[in-house]
Amino acid sequence: MPAVSHARTRATRAGSLRTCVLISLDLAIERVFDESMRWQGQELGVSDPDALPGMEQLDGLVRSVTTPEFAGVTFHEVAAKSALNHVPRSSSMPFDWTINPYRGCTHACVYCLSPDTLILRADGRQVPLREIRVGDEIVGTERHGAYRRYVRTTVRAKWPSRKRAYRVTLADGTEITASGDHRFLTDRGWKHVHGATTGPEQRPHLTALNRLMGFGIGGPPPDSASPTPHYRRGYLAGMIRGDGMIFHRSYRSADRIRDIHMFRLALTETDRAALDRSRDFLDRSGVPTRTRTFSAAEGARKQMIAIHTARVEDVAAIEHLITIPRTRSREWRAGFLAGIFDAEGSCSRGVLRISNKDEELLSLTAESLEAVGIPCVIEPPRPNGVRSVRVTGGLPMRQRFFDATRPALSGKQQLIGDAVKTAADLRVVSVDDLGHDIDMVDITTGTGDFVANGVISHNCFARGTHEYLDLDAGRDFDSQIVVKVNVDEVLRRELARSSWRREPVALGTNTDPYQRAEGRYKLMPGITTALAESGTPFSILTKGSLLRRDLPLLTRLKQDVPIQLAFSIAVYDDELQQAIEPGTPTAQARLDTVRAAADAGFAVSVFLMPILPHLSDSPEALDAALARVKAAGAARVVHGALHLRPGVKPWFMRWLAREHPELLPAYRGLYPGASVNAPQAYRTMLSQRIRPLIRAHRLDGRSDGDPWRRPAPAAATASRVVTTSRGRAAATRATERRAIPEAATLF
Repeated sequence: MPAVSHARTRATRAGSLRTCVLISLDLAIERVFDESMRWQGQELGVSDPDALPGMEQLDGLVRSVTTPEFAGVTFHEVAAKSALNHVPRSSSMPFDWTINPYRGCTHACVYCLSPDTLILRADGRQVPLREIRVGDEIVGTERHGAYRRYVRTTVRAKWPSRKRAYRVTLADGTEITASGDHRFLTDRGWKHVHGATTGPEQRPHLTALNRLMGFGIGGPPPDSASPTPHYRRGYLAGMIRGDGMIFHRSYRSADRIRDIHMFRLALTETDRAALDRSRDFLDRSGVPTRTRTFSAAEGARKQMIAIHTARVEDVAAIEHLITIPRTRSREWRAGFLAGIFDAEGSCSRGVLRISNKDEELLSLTAESLEAVGIPCVIEPPRPNGVRSVRVTGGLPMRQRFFDATRPALSGKQQLIGDAVKTAADLRVVSVDDLGHDIDMVDITTGTGDFVANGVISHNCFARGTHEYLDLDAGRDFDSQIVVKVNVDEVLRRELARSSWRREPVALGTNTDPYQRAEGRYKLMPGITTALAESGTPFSILTKGSLLRRDLPLLTRLKQDVPIQLAFSIAVYDDELQQAIEPGTPTAQARLDTVRAAADAGFAVSVFLMPILPHLSDSPEALDAALARVKAAGAARVVHGALHLRPGVKPWFMRWLAREHPELLPAYRGLYPGASVNAPQAYRTMLSQRIRPLIRAHRLDGRSDGDPWRRPAPAAATASRVVTTSRGRAAATRATERRAIPEAATLF
């Protein structure tokens, strides 16, 4: 591969990369490995003592690679100087050595939509996703009591990508173009656009049985182009006939008759947007007007502003503009409805009305609503003679009114606080693979979701948690991947040193060695082979299913050295798992990999952690999870309570407030202030609850012939149970405290 000849490499995001590992032993001890490192661009030949291990100088940068297989991802291939990383003595990790072939992770899913997708802003308008900016106020949802409700939220990040396109078509005609990873809220929980019912791609995904939540848009996104002449004339007809005044009068004096012709439109300062639009539309039609204060604010009365003209030609032109045409185009009707709504409309408590005494205007309003596909009724007259045209069909029809007519007074269309219900027919009709990649966009919001083409759409919750790595929440962590392409060669040299004592090496303690990038670079076969040939025992921890590719190799290697496999499977309820670990394989997909490893002869350990207080810690949930783990062939379960490290805690608490607000008081009590661990009392209770279940399901590693079973001390030297210096020290302390001995094993 050609070496880089540039005098300077392109800098990636400078900042400290904190690598945190959470390991929980049977003693219910939670540990954090926090080693400060740096990931930054540098001049060639300049040493950085804080750089990633083996990357103190970027003289080792071989090339930066992009590939269609990983659209939007840049792989920075480096020739590493070291492979083995020694864990500092101050760390309480139960292992001494690690290998990390990757920095960054391609596990992170990308939730993307077409840039044309309409996003509902907090002011009630829907604008294309391409126009959304960081800091914009839009509409998200939060759960309040029994209902999920529309709330204001803020756009926190926005980033582009290029992904394979899928078109989701709903029964009401709404269409959404999204990536296969994108998720929408259905009547059965959050579901991906594309997935599988079995195998490693298994995950909840949209089917014809699902109904999306929201109100839809009833067809392709409406045209948001500039108003046409027909729309402008319709708007002026509705606004001026509804709230304007045209005055003609003759005054006789002693010497002559004076003819007065005047136009005036007066609105409150609150309705200034409608007044400005009317003046602009008149000006475009060749009718200039003046603006003045019509009446000052007094007490509860608001100030009123008026546009006016007294030129006879201009007044005549206005009368011509607001004439009702015999043939009324759809655009004229949309403009008329927008104008009459800005003049005489209201939308409150879920009811949209347009009121007037003029029977001609009321009939024209109802006729125009029906013409644009919005059902309505004309209500009986009030005592003052005013009647109202009321839009029926609930939120979907109200929102369709605003989308179709685009009135100026967007404040009238607020739905903040309304419950998220589905009155429109939002059944999934089809999910079509369009067969090609397109440019897409995604955003991160404060609520973790937003409204896209009228349905509730999930953004990537996990991206915000990457900020604790000092990486850009939008892209850096999963799009700038450092790959140590020569790691197996360097490892072989290090293992050949006479000083190497063949101590156990842990893989997967930092970033997942079987992330998607491993499918491209295939570094793990060389690493594991080098370790086995040197007589070095090792362990692998992963949450992916790519490990199945290497099972035949690992089966051969375990004849030479002890190999321990562990899978991280924290949540077994599919809806909860996809809500808190979006984009990861389902529990069943990972359990299928456990079964494959067990069938290959491995005594597999499962990390049932973190256990979520009040969400996954009930005896019934734990028992059901352990039953599934046992059925998959696992030999041992390691458990631990939720650990909320700094940087992740705020995001988790926001997720909890949105999804389970009733649990916020309990979690604030368990994790007060800056605390990261659940209190000892809770951890003791959890341990007392789960240990009998672990023993009942024979998942404590004590079965006959189980290599996880700790041997008697006299046989320790002949045992194939791998221990570390930390493990041996922990075992000594545990024996002194009469604690269980399993804590001395590698995991």
